[in-house]
Amino acid sequence: MSKRDFHHQLREPGAAVYGERSRWGRFQFDPLLGLLLVLLMGVGLVVLYSADDSGHAQLRRQAVYMAAGLVVMLATAQLSPRFLERWAWWPYGLAVLLLLAVDLIGSDAKGARRWLELGPLRFQPAELMKIALPLVASAYLAARPLPPRLRDVGVVLGILAVPLVLVVWQPDLGTAVLIAAGGGFVLFLAGLGVRYIVLAAAAALIAAPLMWLFVLHDYQKTRILTLLDPESDKLGAGWNIIQSTTAIGAGGWFGKGWMQGTQSQLDFLPEGHTDFIIAVLAEEFGFVAVLGLLGLYLLIILRGLAISLAAPSPFARLLAGSIVLTFFVYVFVNMGMVAGVLPVVGVPLPMVSYGGTSVITLSIGFGILMAIRSETGRRG
Repeated sequence: MSKRDFHHQLREPGAAVYGERSRWGRFQFDPLLGLLLVLLMGVGLVVLYSADDSGHAQLRRQAVYMAAGLVVMLATAQLSPRFLERWAWWPYGLAVLLLLAVDLIGSDAKGARRWLELGPLRFQPAELMKIALPLVASAYLAARPLPPRLRDVGVVLGILAVPLVLVVWQPDLGTAVLIAAGGGFVLFLAGLGVRYIVLAAAAALIAAPLMWLFVLHDYQKTRILTLLDPESDKLGAGWNIIQSTTAIGAGGWFGKGWMQGTQSQLDFLPEGHTDFIIAVLAEEFGFVAVLGLLGLYLLIILRGLAISLAAPSPFARLLAGSIVLTFFVYVFVNMGMVAGVLPVVGVPLPMVSYGGTSVITLSIGFGILMAIRSETGRRG
């Protein structure tokens, strides 16, 4: 065989390596998903400019967080799903150790211990578990027959229970809900039988009174009760819901104008730069802008689901699907609590609310989706 024939045979079956894809094959990136995320970050910065009451110090920090998030996302996208599957237990173990460290040396804020401070770096380890838990659960189940057997379901629930207990202890009910959702979605996508789902729902109902008596703190109970009647404590527990719904209603269809919102500019709206930032958007830009933001979230979710459905391996499908569906829960819970239909549990609006750890964690998740999309392209 001549040298020319040898190279010809390499090119024919492996055009993805030597041919047209050679220009981009070494750099993995999903342009559509990347564009949607940049637009979402842009919306966040515009609204935060108005909601920031720190002389725009928060805005500058958030811009740095977002830039760092894009770098992290691009770096994560270069990892192969096989690499992620092989090393899945390491991020989980690290996240558990960090959660234990929070209990020992973490810093307190507003009655909760959720943060670690390492010099100038301050971050929330529970956020990392939103990625580490689906990663390790997907790797465990993908290596076994699907749908999962009862024993394997029990192992995944055990993997889930460890961080869940540590996060609830902090206490951080909102993050605990998202971590539980991530693990639950992995089991659901793995083909968990309907009877198991019904049993889990029944167990949750049975455990609810026990959680009320022995797990939930007084302020968490008050938030749930206030949801039913916010007017019962207008200046206390009901203040957040009343002010957020007032801001949403005041904006009407087209809003009062950028930086013209009464609730946000006069500091009536609590946590306007974090949990309740969508109320700022609604008051200043109106319901039309909220619908536009919802449309942007929908496009991101649909793109993520498309990547999940086309994923080339069980591990990739489970992981991608869990990341996307957990992102949906993220959006749903935040908007539900701001609208007064869900208890206030401290869940920020993804990629819009102020917060560095959240942005970085979400960026890692979307980087994983891009890595899975690139693997699909190479095999397709």
